[in-house]
Amino acid sequence: MIISAALPPVEQAQATVERRWPIGVELLPGGAHARVWAPKAGRVELVSEPDGHATELTGEGNGYFSAAVPGLEAGGLYRFRLDGKETLYPDPVSRFQPEGPHGPSQLVDPHRFAWSDGDWQGRVIRGQVIYEMHIGTFTAEGTWDAALAELPALADLGVTVLEVMPVSEFPGRFGWGYDGVNLFAPTRLYGDADAMRRFVNEAHRLGLAVILDVVYNHFGPDGNYLKCFADDYFTDRYRNDWGEAINFDGPNSEPVREFFLTNAAFWIEEYHLDGLRLDATQSINDGSEAQGKPHILTEISRAVRQAAGGRATIVVGENEPQHASMVKPAEEGGCGLCAIWNDDLHHSAMVALTGRMEAYYTDYRGTPQEFVSAMKYGFLYQGQWYRWQRKRRGMPAFGVPRPAFVSFLQNHDQIANSARGLRLHALTTPGRLRAMTALFLLGPGTPMLFQGQEFAASAPFLYFADHKPDLAGLVEKGRAEFLAQFPSIAGPAMLAALPKPHAEDSFTRCKLDHRERESNAAVWALHRDLLRLRREDPVFAAQCIGGLDGAVLGEEAFVLRFFGEGGDDRLLLLNLGRDLTLTVMAEPLLAPPLDGAWTVLWSSDEPAYGGCGTAAVEQPDGAWRLPGHAALVLGPAHGFSTESDDEGGNTTPVIVVSQG
Repeated sequence: MIISAALPPVEQAQATVERRWPIGVELLPGGAHARVWAPKAGRVELVSEPDGHATELTGEGNGYFSAAVPGLEAGGLYRFRLDGKETLYPDPVSRFQPEGPHGPSQLVDPHRFAWSDGDWQGRVIRGQVIYEMHIGTFTAEGTWDAALAELPALADLGVTVLEVMPVSEFPGRFGWGYDGVNLFAPTRLYGDADAMRRFVNEAHRLGLAVILDVVYNHFGPDGNYLKCFADDYFTDRYRNDWGEAINFDGPNSEPVREFFLTNAAFWIEEYHLDGLRLDATQSINDGSEAQGKPHILTEISRAVRQAAGGRATIVVGENEPQHASMVKPAEEGGCGLCAIWNDDLHHSAMVALTGRMEAYYTDYRGTPQEFVSAMKYGFLYQGQWYRWQRKRRGMPAFGVPRPAFVSFLQNHDQIANSARGLRLHALTTPGRLRAMTALFLLGPGTPMLFQGQEFAASAPFLYFADHKPDLAGLVEKGRAEFLAQFPSIAGPAMLAALPKPHAEDSFTRCKLDHRERESNAAVWALHRDLLRLRREDPVFAAQCIGGLDGAVLGEEAFVLRFFGEGGDDRLLLLNLGRDLTLTVMAEPLLAPPLDGAWTVLWSSDEPAYGGCGTAAVEQPDGAWRLPGHAALVLGPAHGFSTESDDEGGNTTPVIVVSQG
């Protein structure tokens, strides 16, 4: 199947029609052309609304039906009738659903919008900072246009890639977006199709890439009409926690693969997106490789790059079992993704910051050694036994490029899994969080922030989904059962206090108040300065394999040494415990640069970040004092006075300087 070039002509009713996409309804001179896969039907009609005019589509003999539809113009509403029955169905490839997933589809002109990003070249994964956002709660208005107004602040912060949570049409008035049913239609809740294009266009003007979170592992339970057209969209050969599994490798799976590959390319071409984030890839089951065919994830990666037409793209995968092969090139047996979420690092940080070791945090200790290992090797579990799941976890990832590991302290799932949707600053102490933030933002992986993290937003982030009453009750029950894996939540009092997903208040409470950028200016400054240091310091920006080493210095303290060119190294000292005095310095990673000394380049204890000030690190007797609940960045000092002992040893102290 050709994705990025015009498809071969489709013979229909003795007319030759050239289509851009293999499925859907497309504008053509004088009207439109429709093509739909509906092997369950013997007859298919496109019914225009409100006049009810019906155009019968011609069967192609392969389950597809197609026809020219004279008079159907941009903005026109339509649905499909199958086998002459009374019920009308929205287009499986609808580009917009103005009345929601149960209403008619609307024909959209993808060429009407006046793009101004012709010089935009996209972004590769190296050097990026990702920002996860939910359009419905990112602003009080919850629209694309309102979010657009906040983009200059994110660019100033140092963010480079916006990762937008799913926007495909879903039922109800609000939701996370992971129950989407119209995968080609941006939801009407945030604005029309061109509002999304305005957002992307402005992001590009500001130097921000935009990738979209897409759900290719299941469809939502309400408003999904695909089985009315074809049973073979789904399969019972695989188990799926959220619904019927997608049929990527069984009988009649080729049109299903075509549907998803078209969708991946569609977002890149028609909305100028810079890539995708693939949700829960462990539930995208495909045994095609056993048949000598590429895995669907490999084909999605290729479709994205081909559709970009030379622009750089980013494809990120969420994969709970941490299959490192996903980010290997296809020619090396991988799927060709650019990056994968690092849950191990998050879990270790949560244990260190909160002290809780429940549920899927059970097999982590939050120790200095875990952080040293994660910074050096990415995943902590690379095939070892994992008690919580009673099986081995992960696979070797030693040769995976550092930018391929997406590092985060918070994301939509993990905040919501605190039961009350509390953000991390409400679960730990300010100093410890500042120190851990430094580790994540300066570490060699690709850092990701969740909306509002950069200013310690007071708004929680709860699980919310507006479903019809019978389904809402099931969702509420399922959510409680999921959270019951945490013993602290499983008690009757806590379960009774869980916010109801379908309650409007569960949604509205999550909306950000961007005025908190000013009221919490110290937190904003911390993130901005760290991202500037990451961006402008060549040693931190390198992100290379073998570019650092680390050592444990105490029960809750460790050092990372980032190796620069010609000895231009950096030390990141992090102490999550009490003040620590190092009187024995038998650790070569602490050694000063050749014929030099260390100076403090940055400290999380600076008053500008809400800290209490930074004292000298090296004491007169040569011991080092590491402040508690703090992180320090040291670099080579220049222009210091030289002092030597009788044996010629360097005794020059570490110099503390103010930050620039």
